[in-house]
Amino acid sequence: MSSDLPFTLDQLRILKAIATEGSFKRAADSLYVSQPAVSLQVQNLERQLDVPLFDRGGRRAQLTEAGHLLLSYGDRILSLCQETCRAIEDLQSLQGGTLIVGASQTTGTYLLPRMIGLFRKSYPDVAVQLHVHSTRRTSWGVANGQVDLAIIGGEVPSELQDSLKIVPYAEDELALIMPVFHPLASTEVIQRDDLYKLKFIALDSQSTIRKVIDQVLTRSGIETRRLRIEMELNSIEAIKNAVQAGLGVSFVSISAIEKELQMGMLHRSRIDSVVVNRTLSVIFNPNRYRSKAAEAFTEEILPQFTNRPLEFKGSPKAGEGKSAPPIEVNGKAPTEKPNQPA
Repeated sequence: MSSDLPFTLDQLRILKAIATEGSFKRAADSLYVSQPAVSLQVQNLERQLDVPLFDRGGRRAQLTEAGHLLLSYGDRILSLCQETCRAIEDLQSLQGGTLIVGASQTTGTYLLPRMIGLFRKSYPDVAVQLHVHSTRRTSWGVANGQVDLAIIGGEVPSELQDSLKIVPYAEDELALIMPVFHPLASTEVIQRDDLYKLKFIALDSQSTIRKVIDQVLTRSGIETRRLRIEMELNSIEAIKNAVQAGLGVSFVSISAIEKELQMGMLHRSRIDSVVVNRTLSVIFNPNRYRSKAAEAFTEEILPQFTNRPLEFKGSPKAGEGKSAPPIEVNGKAPTEKPNQPA
């Protein structure tokens, strides 16, 4: 049986870089090689496969159908190579290795840094990466093996729900905040109808967290269409600063305002007979290898931040890993707008 393959790992990396960057030159720059070297590798790859991989008629490097197919399999091959290296690193126990944790915007900004800090105290030799993206993008990262596990506040895409293990983790309250000098700040509890008289500051209507907040408010009996949205901003920090400045009120995660409440910089108002909660979930891919670092984080750190009993069975450990089933939408994970709050 011949061991020769019509492509190398370097050629797969180059193909992926071109598809990501959109041009041979930018791909060469990202890989720190010359553009002629990249072009030569692509020519060799097309000759070995006897099929064109790029449509060279346009200004942007466009993949042919064969190119998309090779990129889809190449992504999975490169992902498995990275997974293999990490599994071998695990043989040295937790004296090294890498833990990659994903999170949606709010949990990644306010909750995960505390968790990672606690983990690093016990395992200072483990390199930790935190990837903060929208719930959708984070879920795809977990599904494709680029992220070990993640904590999210939104809903896992329907096409991934059968592929991922989704464990309810904690309840995250969405608190109504207002300036400390607001007339209603002196009232211990406000009425639901008072909400419709206030000026609200919200995240951009296209952001994932805004949609989640609207869904949670609707489930709590609040008519979101009646809320007066005076201003839309693109970050939670910007919203908190705007509220402090007296520009309006807002609903934000309670985890995002702990410091401001302790320092008396914001007022949290309670609404009569209304508690606005969303469920945070931990997600991981049960068909992917789970490193010792991921095991330690799951078993030692996660339980310290919730009162829920957690069940994480089903993920293969060292020596038990099996190939993950292909997860594709037209050969690739869906893209989304950059810098979108999650």
